[in-house]
Amino acid sequence: MGTRSNPLLPPTLKRRPGARPTPLPPAYDAVLGEYAAALERAPLSDETRRTYRSRVRMFLSWLADHTATYSADPLADRQARDWAVRDYRMWLLRDGPARRSRVYVNSVLTALDDFHVRRGLGKADVDREDLPKSAPRALEERARIRWLRAVEAHLSPRGRCIALIPYYAGARISEVVRLDVGDVQMSARKGKLRLYGKGGKFREVDIHPKLRTELQLWLDERRNWPNAGANRALLLNAKGGRLTARAAGGIIAAIAQTAGLDDPTTAHVLRHTLATTLVRGKTDLVLVAEILGHARLETTRRYSLPSDKDKEEALKLITVDS
Repeated sequence: MGTRSNPLLPPTLKRRPGARPTPLPPAYDAVLGEYAAALERAPLSDETRRTYRSRVRMFLSWLADHTATYSADPLADRQARDWAVRDYRMWLLRDGPARRSRVYVNSVLTALDDFHVRRGLGKADVDREDLPKSAPRALEERARIRWLRAVEAHLSPRGRCIALIPYYAGARISEVVRLDVGDVQMSARKGKLRLYGKGGKFREVDIHPKLRTELQLWLDERRNWPNAGANRALLLNAKGGRLTARAAGGIIAAIAQTAGLDDPTTAHVLRHTLATTLVRGKTDLVLVAEILGHARLETTRRYSLPSDKDKEEALKLITVDS
């Protein structure tokens, strides 16, 4: 089944609306163009292509300012490549203007591996960062209640669907905006969502009753939106085009602000909240992995780890006991 385009800028790479990508010297711009052409021929999802291009562009921009550091060309020499990637990793983690997380840095290294392999250099000899030994951040019980109340008070059925699909179906923001009307299958009592994930893989998730109500309200209202008959996208923008991931993320952020949540709330945090609730409720890990679209069970096991909040509470108990 084919993939559908919906570029997603991760939070750490968001640009101002209308801002242009960092310009590259002509030689490096040509290198990026060759890589982009290779990606178009590769069996990857549009989202992966977009992410890899963005990661490689940032690396080339950094390399343009540091190429004199190396005695050989990092884009042609394997040893120079290794040194450059190691230095870039440290720049992202420690020396750059915005320190990046270890998860983000590992994703950059994956993109650079793909880039160097397609150039015939092979993967750089650079270790991945050890990931935090904590469960991914999720909304705690009080925050979940405030979130759901804010969603319920939100006036737009479209906005309520955007807020609840990650929360009740565990969808990534890219999967939310990639939904077509035909991906929502509802009968009198039941329903399923067909979600398109990484690598063009799709999975079906049962529609929670509360999400089902909101989806029906939105489908009824959607008929009156511009271009509703011609555009198959479930979530439309004001002009009748497919809603972007950035716009959908902005809607989630606005609802979170209304809820008065202390920490930034994204679709991924809502997805983590569902996973944490299921795992801690003793749902079988294989089933949770299927719901979330995880390729590896080890990814799902992370939700059984103690959260940062759990560790804070444990420290408080130790302090009281001592």
